[in-house]
Amino acid sequence: MTADWDAIVIGAGPAGSVAARQLALSGRRVLLLDKKRFPRRKVCGACLNHSAVAQLEAIGLGNVLRAGDETDLTRLELRAVSRRLTLPIPNGRAISRARLDQNLVDAAIRAGVTFQDGVSATVRAGDVRKARTVSVKDSSATSTLTSKVVLASDGLGHPSLSDLSEVRDRIAPSSRIGAGCEVTEFPAEFVPGVIHMAIGRGGYVGLVRVEGGGLNVAGAFDAQFVRGSGGLAQAAAGVLAQAGFPAIPTMADAEWLGTPALSRSTTPVAAERLFVLGDASGYVEPFTGEGMAWALASAIAVSPLVSGACDGWQPSLAETWSREHARIVRSRQRTCRMLAAILKSQTCVRLAMFLLPKMPSFLQPIIRGVSLPTPQTLAITRCR
Repeated sequence: MTADWDAIVIGAGPAGSVAARQLALSGRRVLLLDKKRFPRRKVCGACLNHSAVAQLEAIGLGNVLRAGDETDLTRLELRAVSRRLTLPIPNGRAISRARLDQNLVDAAIRAGVTFQDGVSATVRAGDVRKARTVSVKDSSATSTLTSKVVLASDGLGHPSLSDLSEVRDRIAPSSRIGAGCEVTEFPAEFVPGVIHMAIGRGGYVGLVRVEGGGLNVAGAFDAQFVRGSGGLAQAAAGVLAQAGFPAIPTMADAEWLGTPALSRSTTPVAAERLFVLGDASGYVEPFTGEGMAWALASAIAVSPLVSGACDGWQPSLAETWSREHARIVRSRQRTCRMLAAILKSQTCVRLAMFLLPKMPSFLQPIIRGVSLPTPQTLAITRCR
């Protein structure tokens, strides 16, 4: 790999890949890194809501969602306390993270990005007046690279920034952990085009059909509930049973992936020659693809700032990204934070499942809060 870059992007999830592509399209020399070998599985993110779909289409990447037999999403079916509630999902898509992330990396490469997987990267502390230093390690050697700007988009807890004391990660005390798997044998009740969501004591589970006919299973659980259940598969089975869904015996033999604590915040989200985006910049338990929308929105919004930083760093760039991140991402996390709090209380869940069908007007703000495009995406769409 070349030693000097305009921008090094750490983490090739949706935020990292889209940001890298946008920078390469503006003529920057960009290196995109990921610690996993691609294609690789992820716990969640198999659902993209209207906001996420609109953002990809606005930057000319709508084709990545129609590269195979991916599924249109039309509704969300909630089950809890022996009740069922169905909500519409306008213009959603279901696609596995293995397929989506690979498609986005391929799009970045076509735009001129250099991609390297199977390596770990660490942003080093030290003199950053002219460039940031990044250590990149593979199975056999460690390289030292420099970049005018670094983008950290390497997920929960941003491990690439462990050497930087100025960037702090705060985990919410009540945070749940995430877990997921994919199964190929399951009851026929889990039909394509629907997000099936089970809410129970100790967590919730979402299930959606993805390309190839598989069923993606992803949940958020209290750690104590997982321990008491005997493991991730048993915790998911318990929530499905509480909500009234049919059992999925093959979950017991599936390969489960887990996450660290989900709900957390990162401060600051920018420092000299450094921008933090995607899940690395903070996270709240998301619903119906809203987490993917945050990642894509941050990638699109940060790209012009990074391109400007390549021409010359100004302290105002970090201040601008902090404000933009708060407007685009943190403001939209409030709805999900409220819903996450409700789902932790069985009393609130029972009351909501009883009252909402009788007062459907109360659902509209929630649907809008987790489905509509972000303001800057609407602006991009109008400019095309």
